[in-house]
Amino acid sequence: MNQRVHVVDAFTDRAFKGNPAAVCVLKEPRVDGWRQEVAREMNLSETAFLEKRADGSYTLRWFTPAVEVDLCGHATLASAHILWESGELEAGQKALFHTRSGILSAVKQGDWIEMDFPAETEMPSDAPAELIEALGVTALYTGRNRFDYLVEVDREETVRGLNPDMTRLKKVDMRGVIVTSRSRSADYDFVSRFFAPAVGVDEDPVTGSAHCCLGPYWGGKLGKMTLRAYQASSRGGILRVGLHGDRVLIGGQAVTVMRAELVGG
Repeated sequence: MNQRVHVVDAFTDRAFKGNPAAVCVLKEPRVDGWRQEVAREMNLSETAFLEKRADGSYTLRWFTPAVEVDLCGHATLASAHILWESGELEAGQKALFHTRSGILSAVKQGDWIEMDFPAETEMPSDAPAELIEALGVTALYTGRNRFDYLVEVDREETVRGLNPDMTRLKKVDMRGVIVTSRSRSADYDFVSRFFAPAVGVDEDPVTGSAHCCLGPYWGGKLGKMTLRAYQASSRGGILRVGLHGDRVLIGGQAVTVMRAELVGG
């Protein structure tokens, strides 16, 4: 059976910016091997697969071109955007997703979508030598959570100028590495970039799940409960981050850039 697929640029209000994700609202159950092959074919950092449940919520899973992952922000944002845009959900309905990281939700707020994610707070940790060597920076702070290493550096120019050695970075035994600093602009509280060659994504353009860590980290340092963030990849992306106990509210915009039909497989 043919399957509709959408490509959505997440965390942006302009096409060809932010982070592209593919979204498939499945017409019928599909085996994991097929999902992985589709993700490899799409060759984006994540492809999201949704299955509607009897209660109107959705099972949501995310695949990179190489592996299935436990948490993904931009593909969740893209999925919610497609559900409202296609009429699967009405604008006032909350989107509920059953995932490997528990139940996630999203609500539509005008042109923005706000997602409710678990906080993924880091703990101080010495980074392995190959990580710092791969980044080629001096770290002000290093920590880690269950997914990623977090590295704070001295200034935004250092974040923007990073050119990591991906061969070395791929050897680091974690999903990815978040590099961050305070923003030089009054428009944002902090900036970041995210590298995950170990899961097949050298640099992720805008990483919602990384802000489950970045939000609590910078909120604690700056004494703020709401923050504005910029992910300084070549595509760039803007996020709103709110802290609510052990949850992080991540806001962004999204734009559909392609609708197509899978006719193979």
